[in-house]
Amino acid sequence: MSEPEKTAAETIEDLKEAFVFLEEWTDRYSYLIDLGRKLPDFPEEAKVDENLMEGCQSQVWLISRMNGAQMEFLAVSDAMIVSGLIGLLLSVYSNRTPEEILETDSSFLEDLGLNQHLSPSRSNGLYSMVKHIKAAAQREAKS
Repeated sequence: MSEPEKTAAETIEDLKEAFVFLEEWTDRYSYLIDLGRKLPDFPEEAKVDENLMEGCQSQVWLISRMNGAQMEFLAVSDAMIVSGLIGLLLSVYSNRTPEEILETDSSFLEDLGLNQHLSPSRSNGLYSMVKHIKAAAQREAKS
């Protein structure tokens, strides 16, 4: 796989700019839904309990694998907004080295205002996904 065109930090800045440009939350939700529609296909055989995220209100399956020096994440949800949140996270964290993933602070989620506009259970699920991604990167960084 080729190097990502942008760093995680540059991707975060792009997301912040998009959220500032889209002043209304209905527009921001539409943007998230569009991100979710662009998710890569998730293998049906990976929709097993061991890949099911805990702490998510909706069903979310998340897997990671190494692709050369980079970690690739695939995920899918049965809910449109959650799929968008997955798309947002994968744009930042997927196809990065474990070290870059670990160095990328998740505080950008607060900067985007997601904490104030998601239900508590969706917010918990979002941070559960971040925790899972960081834990996977930690495991790969040690190996």
